[in-house]
Amino acid sequence: MYAIIATGGKQVKVSEGDVIFVEKLDVAEGDAYEFDQVLAVNDGELTIGAPTVAGAKVKATVLGQTKGKKVIVYKYKRKTGYHKKNGHRQNYTKLKIDAIVK
Repeated sequence: MYAIIATGGKQVKVSEGDVIFVEKLDVAEGDAYEFDQVLAVNDGELTIGAPTVAGAKVKATVLGQTKGKKVIVYKYKRKTGYHKKNGHRQNYTKLKIDAIVK
């Protein structure tokens, strides 16, 4: 059984027991979180929502907050001496999928 959920402007395919990283959510470590934007559910028969599946939810537990790898942003213009270097680390929330309720 799997579901496709929408979170952080992205779509993620999840199954029970999966550990996923999503865009940062404002929840404490150890708390339960529930996704209600379920786009599709497959439990032997595929159910596609329009736009979401009515009554479907995905329950998860927050394992922690983390950051991704550093991305270097380097701007450069030739012949002018202009260059600028910045770094960025995206914040993520680590979740363990507990149940898919249809």
